[in-house]
Amino acid sequence: MFLARVCAGCGGVGPSPCDKCIAALRRVGEMPAPEPLAALFSAFVYVGPGREMLARLKYRNQRCSVRWLAAAMAVCVEQNCLFDMVTWAPTSARRRRQRGFDQAELLARAVGGLLGLPTASLLKRIDGAGQTGLSRQERFGAIEFKVRRQPQGRILLVDDVVTTGATLQAASRALLQAGAESVEGLVAAATPLPYTHPATSRPVSSVLTKKAKYGGRVSAA
Repeated sequence: MFLARVCAGCGGVGPSPCDKCIAALRRVGEMPAPEPLAALFSAFVYVGPGREMLARLKYRNQRCSVRWLAAAMAVCVEQNCLFDMVTWAPTSARRRRQRGFDQAELLARAVGGLLGLPTASLLKRIDGAGQTGLSRQERFGAIEFKVRRQPQGRILLVDDVVTTGATLQAASRALLQAGAESVEGLVAAATPLPYTHPATSRPVSSVLTKKAKYGGRVSAA
């Protein structure tokens, strides 16, 4: 039976994301990095169709936009792609069992493949609860990671969304303490905080339509 393709941003029939949803996404680019991250990059602002795409990936296992998301993320770091390895900030074992996958891992492996970099599971998350409903201060005390294997060189740390930065902070700290040379963060989306880069005023499509190297027409993959 033929199943029509559905856009994860708006639910309409067609590619995911569709051109209308892509036009609504606003770029972030480089943003201030919480210590000890050396840098932090986000593809777009976590509102509208971008938020819906990630919610459907995370909570409904709707993976149709993963390659497009990874391409949008790869564009953010390709000009200074001096990394030795890609890894991700994993969700808890409990949530992975519930969902059957880790959305950050899906994105990290796709980004690593597009950039031609090795991807490895370097971290284990040992916090027992998720962050939903926690205050900003509570989030910083609720997350802890252990290193599964020793990191080497410059690490690109991937996650789906950055809000307070607590997850990336804790993950990067664990990697650096275990021997990583440096850690830079890369996410699909960032909450629209006042300190984000002025590039938020630009549509994502203004950048991606020029990038054919990640599988053809990236603007509507």
